[in-house]
Amino acid sequence: MKTLRFNYKNKNFSIKVIECKSIFSKTFGLMFRKNSLALLFIFKKPSKISIHSFFCKPFIAIWFLYNKIIDIKLIKPNKFSIKPKNRFNKILEIPSNTKDFLTFCKFVQV
Repeated sequence: MKTLRFNYKNKNFSIKVIECKSIFSKTFGLMFRKNSLALLFIFKKPSKISIHSFFCKPFIAIWFLYNKIIDIKLIKPNKFSIKPKNRFNKILEIPSNTKDFLTFCKFVQV
């Protein structure tokens, strides 16, 4: 477990995360998890791959290009091919069972 620190809309945030670096952890992410900390997916180089939300509870996805946030979305269950506006090298997924989820809901356009 690590702590991810970042700034968004002139506010500093500090979130406890589990890093997902292996292909296995990236493949399963939040799928089938009832309770989880936020997950941080780290990629070697910027890309624009899509994510899905099958077998997941609602979560907030925050895409980063290095340390800059490029997109934030509220992800509902059973959605296919969710992409950010631009290329990214990190994704933070904040599940609905965490206090951080409520904090970021006010930043997300539904």
